[in-house]
Amino acid sequence: MYKILVVDDEKSIRALVREYAEFVGHTVTEAENGMEAVSLCRENDFDIVIMDVMMPKMDGFSACKEIHKYKKTPVIMLSARGEEYDKLFGFEVGVDDYVVKPFSPKELMARAGAIIARTAGRAENAVPELLCAGGVRIDVPGRNVYVDGEKISLTPKEFDLLLYLVMNKNIVFSREQLLNAVWSYEFFGEDRTVDTHIRMLRSNLGEYRGYIVTIRGVGYKFEI
Repeated sequence: MYKILVVDDEKSIRALVREYAEFVGHTVTEAENGMEAVSLCRENDFDIVIMDVMMPKMDGFSACKEIHKYKKTPVIMLSARGEEYDKLFGFEVGVDDYVVKPFSPKELMARAGAIIARTAGRAENAVPELLCAGGVRIDVPGRNVYVDGEKISLTPKEFDLLLYLVMNKNIVFSREQLLNAVWSYEFFGEDRTVDTHIRMLRSNLGEYRGYIVTIRGVGYKFEI
């Protein structure tokens, strides 16, 4: 389970996140402002920080930059503002995800879990040269995919999408999360792009198409 720091000047928001996080087994520490968050991160190690943008004493963006001067702890930013400019600025200062209020605490925890898994994988250089998932084999350096020993033809983005899903198997990702991870935050197209690539991937995987599971109303995951 994860050690989570929740930072928000609104007690009700902290209570909402704490209630659901502790319900699913995580440990939660609370802070009321950015300065308190920075101090807590200096003294403790957290798996992730979930932090509001607009707070007294020090805003969330400034706190994120301060924390990342000495810790690589991932940060999810919460905000009532959902404008593109705010999101892009957050990503520029090192935010890992940006969630607009009001939000679902269940989705928030799913995002947190995905980010922790991803950052842990980067820290451990967890991408092997060969990945096997049932009848699907991925040659990572060669960027080749084999189904029951036969090479299949994928576009570069189809390969990147499949690799990301396999590396994070059993984790559910929204379309937006997949766009951010595979196409990067600079992508400004429609999230239906993900659906199109998923459809093509399934077609190429043949009898193993069912490995890519649709979670209705949420997104996709790779499961065998």
